[in-house]
Amino acid sequence: MKNNKGSFLIVILIVLLINNLSAQNNKVNQIDSIMNKYYQNGTFNGNVLISKNNKLIYNNSFGYSDETKTTKLTTDYRFNIGSITKEFSAVALLKLQEQGKLTLDDKVSKFIPELPKWSNEVAIKDLLKYTSGIPDVNWKKIKNDKDLFEDLKIIDSLDFIPGTNYDYNNNNIFLRHFIVERVSGISYKEYVEKFIFKPCKMISSLMTPFENEQNIAKGFNSSLIRDKKDLPITGGIYITTIDLLKWANLLHSGKIINKKSLYEIGQRFNSEETQSALGNATYKNQNLILHTHHGRVGNYEALLISDIDEKFTIVLLDNNYKGKIFEISEAIITILKK
Repeated sequence: MKNNKGSFLIVILIVLLINNLSAQNNKVNQIDSIMNKYYQNGTFNGNVLISKNNKLIYNNSFGYSDETKTTKLTTDYRFNIGSITKEFSAVALLKLQEQGKLTLDDKVSKFIPELPKWSNEVAIKDLLKYTSGIPDVNWKKIKNDKDLFEDLKIIDSLDFIPGTNYDYNNNNIFLRHFIVERVSGISYKEYVEKFIFKPCKMISSLMTPFENEQNIAKGFNSSLIRDKKDLPITGGIYITTIDLLKWANLLHSGKIINKKSLYEIGQRFNSEETQSALGNATYKNQNLILHTHHGRVGNYEALLISDIDEKFTIVLLDNNYKGKIFEISEAIITILKK
């Protein structure tokens, strides 16, 4: 009798496993059908990756690597991820805080004393929340990192008192880079490569400036005109879908920074339409449950969505902007939640 019961349970488990595999395969087929539809109607040219229950279930490429449309994209291609790049400077600062080398309440002047008096008012946490009041970059004058720093030195006043308002601009990001350099004693690029890319085994990830690298998707528009070449400014990240998934998984699991730090960098100014250093982060009892970050630069567009409760992550990287990336992600989420 016991043997019969054991055999019956094994049969039940096998049937359940087969049904689960069949359901997953059906979802993957639906996702593939949707992605092919968006590619064929000209609204997606890029790479897509989906993981579910910590397993990669979909990883595919659609379209071409550049405006000539002679080379097909593969999953090895790297894309500029725009504002998602900003997560890396935030994590670098939190790593340094965990090591006791700074605190988020420290003022900018503590690390860069040659900046004007406003640096005595702006704290690192203001740079993370975009509440510093620092005016935006004067791009007409900027050609390199040195120009960025010199431009910060001639800012004579803030646009508002730090912490009282919100302005999402890149001077906050570049100041983060400069502080990481002052505290660590190495360049920001070297810091990220050594203390983030390498330990996270993000072997395909690149930070600007770089030259003559292979498998770089080029941004191009509907008129088949390529985006202008990047300025030789440090910080832009070109990444594969796989490496961005590695980043998300390790970040969420507390293996890059601890739980407290992950909560701190997800905080944002208390107003509608604002972002944190993680983009849009939702917490429950200080535990991250949803992480969504969108990036765009030129004709590159990137979207990372991690639903920790539902145990799925979606990565969409595009090099021919059409403005449909959120629509595509919503269609995928609908299938995953069926």
